[in-house]
Amino acid sequence: MFPSRIWLRFENRYRETQSYLKQRRPGTMTNTKPLISFTFDDVPKSSCTLGREILEGFGLRATYYLSLALMDSVYSIGPAFSRIDLDRIIAGGHEIGSHTFGHLDAWSTSADVFKASLHENQRMLDKISPGRVFETFSYPLNTPHPRIKKIAGDLYLCCRGGGQTYNLKTVDLSLLKSYFIDGRNRDDLNGLKKIIDESCEKRGWLIFSTHDIDEHPSPYGCAPKVFEDLARHADRSGSSILTVRESVLCSIRLPQKVRMPEKA
Repeated sequence: MFPSRIWLRFENRYRETQSYLKQRRPGTMTNTKPLISFTFDDVPKSSCTLGREILEGFGLRATYYLSLALMDSVYSIGPAFSRIDLDRIIAGGHEIGSHTFGHLDAWSTSADVFKASLHENQRMLDKISPGRVFETFSYPLNTPHPRIKKIAGDLYLCCRGGGQTYNLKTVDLSLLKSYFIDGRNRDDLNGLKKIIDESCEKRGWLIFSTHDIDEHPSPYGCAPKVFEDLARHADRSGSSILTVRESVLCSIRLPQKVRMPEKA
């Protein structure tokens, strides 16, 4: 038998390959300047306070991926966003995207349950902010199973995953690549700045993803000083810093008309 660590590595590689190769929706990048987007998953309260304030200090806006079941709760990372936080995000011109209602695993959840959670998230948003529609999506927890990727790709303008790299030339709108800032790299500010410089040199689209912005961050977030230094470097890089939605609409040649999530 394979040692458990080797087997896990094999399984992860298999999932990533299946997710990458199947249900692709290609789009061609047409940007004349490099692009950078900042995104927050789950939306811990600190991303709405410290994270938002840091970005707004540079005149920048982010994309916040919400699981509305988490609103006003305390979960594994700590306090989640409140209704007041959500109102402030919207008032500040930030984008809000979907992350499923129940923060469901994008690989292991059944297709029917996952789809229902997408629509439930939209129904809850319509109750909170009538007429507002989630246009972009990020996959929770794991890379998406092809059946999940197909469902999400049919509903949203674009869907974001991970990958620890930037998007270049031809992108998969159903699985955009992003670079997570977390316990693996948050102590290597020079390395984080280097990925900005590299993406800029190649005129790519770099999507940063993280969770909490806290002096004592969870394994999935980073400290305010790191985030501020990174935002400053991005702001000075010569890139267009846009939300995910703005980046797609301004800089991607879309393959087809996309349908948005149905309202309740």
